[in-house]
Amino acid sequence: MLAALLVSGCASVPSPESRNATANELARSHHWQAQQIDSQPFSLRAFRPEQFGDGSRLTIYLEGDGFAWVTASQPSTDPTPIDPVALRLALAQPNGNAAYLGRPCQYLKSAACSRDYWTDARFAVEVVASLDRAVDTLKQQAHAQTLQLVGYSGGAAIALLLAARRDDIDSVITVAGNLDHQAWTRFHRVQPLTRSLNPGDFGPALSHLRQVHLVGADDPVIPPELTRQFVAEHPSQPAAQIQVMPGYNHHCCWAEHWAELWPTLDSKTLLP
Repeated sequence: MLAALLVSGCASVPSPESRNATANELARSHHWQAQQIDSQPFSLRAFRPEQFGDGSRLTIYLEGDGFAWVTASQPSTDPTPIDPVALRLALAQPNGNAAYLGRPCQYLKSAACSRDYWTDARFAVEVVASLDRAVDTLKQQAHAQTLQLVGYSGGAAIALLLAARRDDIDSVITVAGNLDHQAWTRFHRVQPLTRSLNPGDFGPALSHLRQVHLVGADDPVIPPELTRQFVAEHPSQPAAQIQVMPGYNHHCCWAEHWAELWPTLDSKTLLP
């Protein structure tokens, strides 16, 4: 699905072991550590600082769909991301407590893993429930009272679905986010994700959530018009904010400029 847009250089895709090593080295270089969270039916990979600082708020970054497709019709055998954008965002956050969660079947293989969970069922009930429990674990470890979620690409849908079922999330920031997969599949004329929950069906539960949606002006995967459509169809109070970033696309240049963007984003999501 959208393989030509989502993945470049497929002829030389790094092995799952190499992709794991890339993420581990990124984390180690920032004095973060890998953690396996057993959250049935999946084991989930988290990265977190060796020690959390003081503070009552934890920001959790949720990875995108990863390397889900080899071609437009052939799913991959392992969805571990080639470029873990959400991890790079987490590591670039200049202040405050942060942690990272990979998606089911990325980095770690559970008995429950099947290709459905990075294709048609990527936002299934059991996926959201597993990530929800992992969020609980990270919150407890950080001794946090409130949470902020940052979702990249498909991780944005997960962030909104988690916010719809929890009462401790004060804000969601999405980055090149798939906010409504039904609108997204219609736009790209691809098969619908029939086994997945859709944030667009949870408008009332999200109506009081602080939301900031970042989208690249040059993003062919998540064009700005889809973000604008979601916000128009699901009004919230306070009103969701959209930032269209000139020169940005689905991959560039979010992590490279995250430290500069963060102070403005964080101030927009802080409670008055």
